[in-house]
Amino acid sequence: MEIDNKTDMPEYVLTLFVSGASVNSVKAINNLQKILEKYVRGRHSLKIIDVHQERALAEHEQIIALPLLIKKLPLPERRLIGNMSDTEKVLNGLGLIVGEGI
Repeated sequence: MEIDNKTDMPEYVLTLFVSGASVNSVKAINNLQKILEKYVRGRHSLKIIDVHQERALAEHEQIIALPLLIKKLPLPERRLIGNMSDTEKVLNGLGLIVGEGI
C-alpha cells in the first residue's frame, strides 16, 4: 500500500513470519490485519512469509519463535512474537499510542 502524501505519518513496513496454516498463524494474520486496518489503514505494507516455503529468508532473519512480526520501518526495527491478540502490545510494538491522532 502507498503512503498518503497528504500526511507526514510514516509508512509501516512489516513482515509476519508464520508456520503454515497453524492455528496461531491464522490467528496472527487475522488479528494483525484487523489492527492495521483500524490504526494504519493505507499507510502500511505487510508481507506474510511461511517459514516452510521460505526457509532461507527465515534463517536470514534468525527466527526463533513463530508467529513473528518484524517492523522494519519506521525505525527502530522491532520484533513481536505471538498471535497478535493483544492489541495494546501490538500498537506499542508498532510505536503507536492510542488516542494521539492515529
